[in-house]
Amino acid sequence: MHTASLAAATAGYVMPQLWRTLSKTGYFIGLSGAIGSTVTYATTIRPALRAAKANTEDAEVLRRRSAHYLAWAGVILLVAGYFQLAARVARAGKGMPFGDALAPERIWDYLRAPAAKGAWMAQGTVYLVQNLVLVATAATLIALFAPGARRHTDRIALTALPLSLAVTLIAAVPTTTPADLDAWLNLVLDQSHIVSGTVWLGGLALLVALAGTRKRLGDGAGLFWADVWRRFGLLAMICVGAVTVSGLWLSWKHVGAVPQLWTTGYGIALLVKVLLVAGLVAAGAFNQFWLMPRIARARTADDTVTLLHLTLRHFPKVVWGEVALGVAVLAVLPFISGSARTEAGSPKAVSSGTLFAGGAALTVALALSLYATAKVADALARREVAAAG
Repeated sequence: MHTASLAAATAGYVMPQLWRTLSKTGYFIGLSGAIGSTVTYATTIRPALRAAKANTEDAEVLRRRSAHYLAWAGVILLVAGYFQLAARVARAGKGMPFGDALAPERIWDYLRAPAAKGAWMAQGTVYLVQNLVLVATAATLIALFAPGARRHTDRIALTALPLSLAVTLIAAVPTTTPADLDAWLNLVLDQSHIVSGTVWLGGLALLVALAGTRKRLGDGAGLFWADVWRRFGLLAMICVGAVTVSGLWLSWKHVGAVPQLWTTGYGIALLVKVLLVAGLVAAGAFNQFWLMPRIARARTADDTVTLLHLTLRHFPKVVWGEVALGVAVLAVLPFISGSARTEAGSPKAVSSGTLFAGGAALTVALALSLYATAKVADALARREVAAAG
């Protein structure tokens, strides 16, 4: 398509302002830090520490680094939440300069605004409750800066976990009754997309930060980290499935035809995101099919040197790449605004029984493919173990 034609096709697309880009990206970084780190700590780090035969000193180093990371995640969430709330104020009604929206009195006026006609609750009230929970989440995590609180890292992380999830779930509470099933599905799948994505990206960031402790760990730390990567691989696989299913639904709602992915502003931004996520999935597949079998072989052969190298040097390098791709995904999110259907003049997406049947079949097929992926990875690991024996 010629440049002039592309410009005409994307005429309905509005580029977000810089403050909108930074505030939205920052907010999702904050969510990823809070949700991803607490979920990963609860499902991966904590059980691995309990099951590990590593010495007490190694466990203490990892708990201390985890507590420090969680505390900083609380700080980032608090700051990002404030800027995100100011961005909502700046975009409300007729709008106002972002600098003016940062004023506490402007924010308070917005939160106290009365409900719109036909709404059962004011939108400002929803955001007030959300941000009270956000402050509670941040305060819970920030408490881990105190040395005394670090003795209760497990309890604090498990307390912050549901609170951090509530931050995004509360914001999605509708102030009017959704018009139809599609509207309900939009709410549910949008939150599924956010939660699974933040768990995936935030978990990767936590693990790569913890891997930085390798110089202070003993030779037996490779066994612990082999267990960590195995546990997180299962969690990441679930997240990939949820992101894929929810992403397909949301893409169908806003993209009416494949060519709209490169002929509309919304579609181009979405296509960039899809390519970045594909890179994340490819890196994860490399971990599962190449690194994990070799880790299993080194573990069986009791080769502590190789195991330590694979789990704390080679594996984190790949994960650093995944974290970089994840940050790029979050940077693209503010540009995915509006709808490719609207830009292209396509009709609104309307679901049907056939669509739901196809979606259910696709979900089952995806679940089976992920199950098969896990089985193949296990088979490769067993073959490496047999070779080592």
